[in-house]
Amino acid sequence: MRLVDVGHDYHFALVTSDDMMVPDGYTKIRIPIKSTICMTALQLSNFTILDAHDVVKGLTSTKNLFNKDILQRVKNGRIVKIGSEGNFDTEMVLAANPDVIFISPFKRGGYDAIKETGITLVPHLGYKELDPLGQAEWIKFVGMFIGKEKEACEVFAGIEKRYNELKEKTQHVNKRPTVTSGEMHYGNWHAVGGKNYLAQIFRDAGADYVIHDEETAGEDLEFEKMYELAANADYWRILNSYPGEFSYEALKASEPRNELFKAFKERKVIYCNMKQTPYYEISPVEPDVLLKDFVAIFHPELVESDYTPTFYYLLK
Repeated sequence: MRLVDVGHDYHFALVTSDDMMVPDGYTKIRIPIKSTICMTALQLSNFTILDAHDVVKGLTSTKNLFNKDILQRVKNGRIVKIGSEGNFDTEMVLAANPDVIFISPFKRGGYDAIKETGITLVPHLGYKELDPLGQAEWIKFVGMFIGKEKEACEVFAGIEKRYNELKEKTQHVNKRPTVTSGEMHYGNWHAVGGKNYLAQIFRDAGADYVIHDEETAGEDLEFEKMYELAANADYWRILNSYPGEFSYEALKASEPRNELFKAFKERKVIYCNMKQTPYYEISPVEPDVLLKDFVAIFHPELVESDYTPTFYYLLK
């Protein structure tokens, strides 16, 4: 028997036999589970890296999904789409016949309809992690449920080794460039806080994020405030879903004042297009690759000269 506590409210006893007695206050789950529903791309990434798509029987969406195996399973009905948070199709949930459903309970909510099905809900809190390796380590959590804990530990050990080896190299660089992130949307610029996952990976890559506060989620800022913070940043990181090829012209067209930033003038915009790259689908379990993309830009001398980025590249 394995007792698993997720936060203060969720307590599970993972058992290998239905007749095993469990402590009071614990929900019994027979492992390995044979079927589940993934609510987020982050959760799905755990199953992908553990070669466990057979366990996944339901998803909320296939938007910006690239994995050919998953898409084929959706097409032939082996994986069903259950709708989005707050608007789940309970018939599809039941059709997936999951042993458990992995959820993000404090993110958006809307699980009342699913609770009524009686299916056990298991929180996956990877999205709350502020450290890139901490987020990736949730593959070990999933591994416990699907009978692949040993494989998960081995996979994570490799990720951790590669990440830390590269991080160690960046701690001795002579110059740490500054970097800003995001862009204007609907009149505001969402700037993540200084304790955010993204800010941490910038630091580990040998750069400094322009916002140094202790916040994690950040806030929506007016252009003038963001310009005050980031006008002279050496680099500017952008992640979006631009239709077609993104360019400096497109960046200027979206907000003419963008050309005032130093990073724009010096052509040092770091870019990833979610319509062309499986960013959220796989990056949560590839923080070492994500780190290397940034290091290759900030400190190219620390990676091989023929390195090809996976997610982020300098916009031409």
